Amino acid sequence: MDATRVVLRSGPERTVGECLLATPALAGCTLDDLAERAAAGELVDADGAPLDPGTPARLNSSVYLYRDLPDETPIPFDLPILYRDDAIVVVDKPHFLATMPRGRHVTQTALVRLRRELGSDHVSPAHRLDRLTAGVLLFTLRPEVRAAYQALFAERRADKEYRALAPVRADLADPVTVTNRIEKTAGDLRARVVDGEINASSAITLVEETDAGGVYRLQPHTGRTHQLRMHMAQLGVGIVGDPLYPDIRPELAELPDHGDFSQPLRLVAHSLAFDDPLTGKRREFVSGRSVA
Repeated sequence: MDATRVVLRSGPERTVGECLLATPALAGCTLDDLAERAAAGELVDADGAPLDPGTPARLNSSVYLYRDLPDETPIPFDLPILYRDDAIVVVDKPHFLATMPRGRHVTQTALVRLRRELGSDHVSPAHRLDRLTAGVLLFTLRPEVRAAYQALFAERRADKEYRALAPVRADLADPVTVTNRIEKTAGDLRARVVDGEINASSAITLVEETDAGGVYRLQPHTGRTHQLRMHMAQLGVGIVGDPLYPDIRPELAELPDHGDFSQPLRLVAHSLAFDDPLTGKRREFVSGRSVA
């Protein structure tokens, strides 16, 4: 997460810490929180030098800090690195960990974890996975290569394959393609199918029957929000652990906020393959996570 910039609006009659605590953006922080940030090197001045919150403030000077949300629930799963070179890093994201900060999820995100682990603010996602979806996720390490890798996904030149656990529907052993138009409005929990030009397409195949249910291979040809979850529900085989489709299940949606991670959405980004835009080399990465 990029540092938060705060411009101090008082002079030396107040301390840096007092000025920060008076800032609405830092509501909920305490002097102890700021002291911990400072001890970790996460409170600095405009030159990047460590700053003591007890230092007298300088009017209109800038202070930069990384801040944790005090009510953020820790996600107790590792973020394994599958591959790393000087341009990209590929991770095997766990369930419940958001790709990047949004809403109440800030430090407990793949982006912030990687930036801290690798010691670089240049780490940036080339694409995204839903917070509830696990699996292969690619980040870039240098600003000058970011556009080339993001274009792989924007131009649909990356081959993505998912696995999902859902009730068995034997006739889906023969691949089917689901197409429709999906729209999602900001603020709405769920996306919806509407009339109009098709913008969502997924190939779905039952590949294995287990005691826990059917394992399906999902191959999205487009990348609409919640597309795979909606298409599975449309076929009558909603993914196990889905709190939104086919119906809203608040008892599942609320579990992680109470520290209960026992019922994940059984959806994994199983593999990612593409021709590297820098070298032309074919690359393929496979998740170590199982849905069954």
